[in-house]
Amino acid sequence: MSGELSSLCGGLPPELCEQLAREQQIIKIKLEKRRYGREVTIIEGLDEREINLKKLASQLKSKLATGGTYKNGRIELQGDHRHRVKAILMEMGFPEENIIIVE
Repeated sequence: MSGELSSLCGGLPPELCEQLAREQQIIKIKLEKRRYGREVTIIEGLDEREINLKKLASQLKSKLATGGTYKNGRIELQGDHRHRVKAILMEMGFPEENIIIVE
């Protein structure tokens, strides 16, 4: 992953490059209703080339104590966690103005 980042950032340190990547992404958090009335929180807009979605999904699942998965460039979490996900992403360094909760 760091090899991919260095080519994108032209020699910037990986930490700085990752911060730039986070600041450029518009993250959408929305709720989908599935069959039997189940709710699923969907997180879209994360760039798979710059952020390890598998690792991020794992961190979110453990912090929220819920099940979930990542596929097709988005993270799906069981239940309605929209506002808690936004707070956790902000703690991880994503800027608040780039995180949109779709009601």
